[in-house]
Amino acid sequence: MRRREFITIIGGAGAGWPLVARAQQTAKENALPVIGFLNGQSPTQYANYVDAFRQALGAAGFTEGRNVRIEYRWADGHYDRLPMLATELVRLPAAVILATGTTAAALAAKDATTTIPIVFTTAGDPVKEGLVESLNRPGGNVTGVSFQNNETGSKRLELLHELVPSATSIGYLVNPANPNTPAETADLLKAAAVLGRQIHVFNASSEREIDTAFAALAQKNVGALVIGSDAFFVARRQQLAALAAQYALPAMFVLPEQSAAGGLISYGASQVEAYRQAGLYAARILKGEKPADLPAMLPTKFALVINLKTAKALGIKVPPGLSARADEVIE
Repeated sequence: MRRREFITIIGGAGAGWPLVARAQQTAKENALPVIGFLNGQSPTQYANYVDAFRQALGAAGFTEGRNVRIEYRWADGHYDRLPMLATELVRLPAAVILATGTTAAALAAKDATTTIPIVFTTAGDPVKEGLVESLNRPGGNVTGVSFQNNETGSKRLELLHELVPSATSIGYLVNPANPNTPAETADLLKAAAVLGRQIHVFNASSEREIDTAFAALAQKNVGALVIGSDAFFVARRQQLAALAAQYALPAMFVLPEQSAAGGLISYGASQVEAYRQAGLYAARILKGEKPADLPAMLPTKFALVINLKTAKALGIKVPPGLSARADEVIE
């Protein structure tokens, strides 16, 4: 055989090698167990939470691409897309579905399957939301972690009142697409009645609606603002902090990340910890445990964070007692 002919033969055979390698890699990936990751928001704003989830998986022996595949489905703030995205994960099929970013994601996943294990993160009471039968005995195919920030609205109002006692008219920004909004609003209205404060409720479920809500808040001459515990508001924390500064409006947020973005004050449980625990639960399910045997978990700590830089810009003097109780003070 001539050298040129030999090279041609080898070259022809070699040209198919990358295709074979890719096919083998695809087959390997398809053989891995799948975690379906369903979230109501977008990956850019939730990167730190996804990292916490992945790190927990890694600590339990699961590495993405090596012995587990993760299929991500993001609703980008459009909660009406969640049922369709949950159905996609069921059809893969996923070995376990992690439903995060809003209670609406957990409910969509629960409606989509009664057999595939589901691990949720939620801001509300998972029993009241109909996700589990009880905390200790979840029942069915669903368990997860609640950071219970929907249940602390009255406490946030009390802290805001302590910080800005002169504010008799207070705005409350909520996402009407969140199934927890009615219960959370009722809780806040009761707390406001005890404090003798008037609450004005404003709805927002898009960036434009947030802008519109702040303009309406200014027209109402409210003295302070409580931000609802919705994942959309976590994702839009920079926009909310900037608008609160623009309108010189003292605002109470939920998470430390919101205070770090410029929010005046926040009080709530850690979502990072909730995603970490959800990752550990997903790993335990992949190893054979059943959701019904894994108790739904509640937070053990709520963090009070005060941004002194924002307080100074608003001309607010933080009471020494409140500052002393803060878990973190941003200077």
